[in-house]
Amino acid sequence: MARVYNFSAGPSMLPQAVLEQAQSELLDFQGSGMSVMEMSHRGRYFSEIAQALEQDLRDIMRIPTNYRMLFLQGGASAQFSFIPQNLLGEKTTACYVNTGAWSQKAMQDAQHYCEVVVSASAEEMNFTCIPHSSLWHIDPNAAYLHYTSNETIHGVEFNAVPDAQGLPLVCDMSSNILSRHIDVADFGLIYAGSQKNMGPAGVTLVIVREDLLGKCANTVPALFNYSEQVKNQSMLNTPNTYSWYLMGLVLKWVQAQGGIEALEQRNIAKAATLYEAIDASSLYHNPVDKTCRSRMNVPFVLVDETLDSLFLKEAQANGLQELKGHRMVGGMRASIYNAMPESGIEALIHFMQEFERTH
Repeated sequence: MARVYNFSAGPSMLPQAVLEQAQSELLDFQGSGMSVMEMSHRGRYFSEIAQALEQDLRDIMRIPTNYRMLFLQGGASAQFSFIPQNLLGEKTTACYVNTGAWSQKAMQDAQHYCEVVVSASAEEMNFTCIPHSSLWHIDPNAAYLHYTSNETIHGVEFNAVPDAQGLPLVCDMSSNILSRHIDVADFGLIYAGSQKNMGPAGVTLVIVREDLLGKCANTVPALFNYSEQVKNQSMLNTPNTYSWYLMGLVLKWVQAQGGIEALEQRNIAKAATLYEAIDASSLYHNPVDKTCRSRMNVPFVLVDETLDSLFLKEAQANGLQELKGHRMVGGMRASIYNAMPESGIEALIHFMQEFERTH
């Protein structure tokens, strides 16, 4: 069967070159006589994979030397509770910006450890915009300011790094990391699940500034303690070795594409083309304010929702998979991460226009 265009929000499609290389090395990784998934994480071959993974990520994102990288398990969702446990120290409050479902989940878990100050919220606007920074309330005594740079479900994305007013800035970058240029030095901590732009599910990247380490209480388990994970190269327990390997292949692919800057220009063009087609239609509608539309996740609804099931059925028949919107918002959603080629956008738009013409 021919490969389809996979618009899933995650796990998402991977670059074909990455899959082909993994396929060629599946039984025998570089003459080792073993698959990577069979190797000891303490052995020579995997140590080289781990070292290359960290160095390539540092090079691609231009991560300063005073930041440490962790490759953990549990998804970004586990970090919702790990972050306050690691960063609060003697503080009792943390600030959160509420721009959608994932911001809300982070806030809910943080409430078990501290008082959550909602610095801004778009809930009354049905999460279709980002409140202007002039309206934010930031507690100067808080431990940090947290925000989600791209809301996968609602299709809202920050186009600039917010001013944390002196607080360490913490960002959930799960669904737009590696898709646009950022200055890591603007952040105290960045975290992201791997299953959108970095590889398959199974790895959670944490990039943390050194001065924020060492604040955990003695009651926090070692596995949840960033300082302990740093000391043990993220290997306090057996890591998800094969996902580390695949993540490394994706980073090599990013470099081969010209790095983040080149991918960002492609992402801008892909998103603009799809939004233009939606805006020009009388059948499809995107509810998000144009100033903060996501480049990664494009939700849209059909004006006649009785056509939803037929749209999905015919899309699938045309090799366009995983377009159903999240149950919280309904409608459709096209996730167009780094690995989605321009031809996938063209195929989707052609189908949408033909569907509108015939229905």
